[in-house]
Amino acid sequence: MMKRLITLSCLLVSVSSIGQELSQYTAVRVQKAHELAQDDKVKQAIASLKEIETNRKYDSAFVARMLGVFYWQEGQIKPAINQLKIAVSSGLLQDEQAWVTERMLADLYLNDQQFKSALGHYYALLKSVPKTQKADDLWLRIAQSHYQIEQWSKVIPATNSYLKTKPKERLQPLSLKLGSQLQLEQWKQAIPTLEQLIVLQPEKLNWWRQLVGLQLRVGNSKAALDTLSLAKLNGLELSQKDLHLLAQLYAKRGIPERAAVQIGQLDNATTDVKLLSEQASYWQVAKEWDKAISVWKLAAQMNAKYHWNVAQLMVQQGYYKESLRVLDKVKGKEADVALAKTRAFYKLNQLEQALIEAKKANSAEPSSQAESWITYLTQLRQAQAVTG
Repeated sequence: MMKRLITLSCLLVSVSSIGQELSQYTAVRVQKAHELAQDDKVKQAIASLKEIETNRKYDSAFVARMLGVFYWQEGQIKPAINQLKIAVSSGLLQDEQAWVTERMLADLYLNDQQFKSALGHYYALLKSVPKTQKADDLWLRIAQSHYQIEQWSKVIPATNSYLKTKPKERLQPLSLKLGSQLQLEQWKQAIPTLEQLIVLQPEKLNWWRQLVGLQLRVGNSKAALDTLSLAKLNGLELSQKDLHLLAQLYAKRGIPERAAVQIGQLDNATTDVKLLSEQASYWQVAKEWDKAISVWKLAAQMNAKYHWNVAQLMVQQGYYKESLRVLDKVKGKEADVALAKTRAFYKLNQLEQALIEAKKANSAEPSSQAESWITYLTQLRQAQAVTG
């Protein structure tokens, strides 16, 4: 996962600098192994070190560290971990590179997916950081380890500590933080995290979608509309589902004409009866009556039940003759249809026919409205008869 770029010279001090602590027997053999490694003969160096026999604890710890490094160089992770574990746990390596050795062990644990072991060493490393070493990314490693073992509540403070160091690479820690916040259902806290991710990757549509989803989840449909419309404005390839949601958000925001236009731009806008009825409804709310009638007519061609919607608007808008033809196509709603025809015939000054329809409505479903029409039309007809 993360082979650290540590040169041998970083970990393996010269024999002369440690000669006072190593026995002469071990120092000579360590020097030989060091030289072999410098000549890219790492396998021979490992073999040389394995031949060392010593009862001195410090010598054993020092040799274990060297073996760990050489195994790591050879890509043998398990043996490298075993040797470095011996070196670190001895507590005898107090030179400047002891911290680096433990850091390497922690990274190898992480690389080997031994996350709990890695965490123990990373936290220990934070307690004492040499001035010559940079430890900012320890918090990122800690966050990664907690994330892998699903300790979500510990991921977030670790990522926050890492982000405080103002790293150049912010994508991974923010992604870890977001994943943990979502697992913990911290919807409001996740919103600013997603906003930061969008700044880093404005071309990644999934960030925008997740942000819209969270804004809706916390009841902020206004912000959701702003986010989705901005995504569209930025040229992201929104799906039909995204665009449909955008239309619904326009309607919820009280901009039905924008909602209708957006629905009309969908791929199946003229062939999907549900989309047609939705678009017509938006035009109707926007009081764009003629546009609503036009779309309701298209919907009625696919589903006869929408003839009633067409007829109602036609009567409302004064298209009385046309409405009568459409009303003849409406199935069911006998009383409602008769009342609509009553009004249409009345407006066309066909009082006799209007009265017939009013009586038909009252017969199908008695109502005060039908009775009022009957009374009014009867009186009107009588008045005309007298004056005529």
